[in-house]
Amino acid sequence: MKAVKHTLRNCLIVLAGMCILVTAVHAEIYRWEDENGKVHFSDEKPEKIQTEQIDIQINSFEGMDVSDSDFLEARERQKLENRTRPRVVMYSATWCGYCRKARNYFNQQGIPFREYDIENSSKGRRDYAEMNGTGVPIIFIGKKRMQGFRAERFQAIYNAQRNQ
Repeated sequence: MKAVKHTLRNCLIVLAGMCILVTAVHAEIYRWEDENGKVHFSDEKPEKIQTEQIDIQINSFEGMDVSDSDFLEARERQKLENRTRPRVVMYSATWCGYCRKARNYFNQQGIPFREYDIENSSKGRRDYAEMNGTGVPIIFIGKKRMQGFRAERFQAIYNAQRNQ
């Protein structure tokens, strides 16, 4: 029995140490050109090739920008007016942590939403360009536009739109 406890304790110590190491790791992006002049990007530095390390800015943030928007099409507005709860539309990216938080929150709260990926869907790319998007997520709650995601702020806007 002592051997089992000792082994279990050692496993937990190793697991905790691995978790600490994982949080200390950060991604690096490398840029290089192949022999044909084609530019490549990778998170792994290729061997025997001259590379340039790239600093990237991720336009994902927890914002508080909320405003009226005339972006949604007339048909979308009519649908919104005929519903008892506001329609939620999110423009997102697969790599965005705040988008993931918003998606999880909507699912946990049973809030139906439509999502458009700004990189992988033509509608998402087109709409994002039209609305002059500068980061993700961009969330429409009824007629209100919310830049970024914070659950408390979203819920306040959602409730206010629901009571109109």
